[in-house]
Amino acid sequence: MKSSFNTIIDSKTPVLVDFFADWCGPCKVLAPILKEVKDDLGENIKIVKIDVDKNQPLASKYQVRGVPTMILFKDGKQLWRQSGVLQKNDLLNIISSHR
Repeated sequence: MKSSFNTIIDSKTPVLVDFFADWCGPCKVLAPILKEVKDDLGENIKIVKIDVDKNQPLASKYQVRGVPTMILFKDGKQLWRQSGVLQKNDLLNIISSHR
């Protein structure tokens, strides 16, 4: 049986996973940017937030070494990843290039 996370990333719609931590300053900067991206793209993107402190096995599986780390999945495949904060337009361009 698949884990619920695998079910999410197997989506035909791109899924942007944000690995974050509550104590992380850059993560707090990224949060409103991700909300704007979701507002702009609507049903064309799924955004999932994973707290690395509460989901250490998942963070380890995807070799998340620093937060924030974003990974873009589609059909269960990792298409892109980056650590750190990106501006909204950069993120929109990356997502649209992988649709």
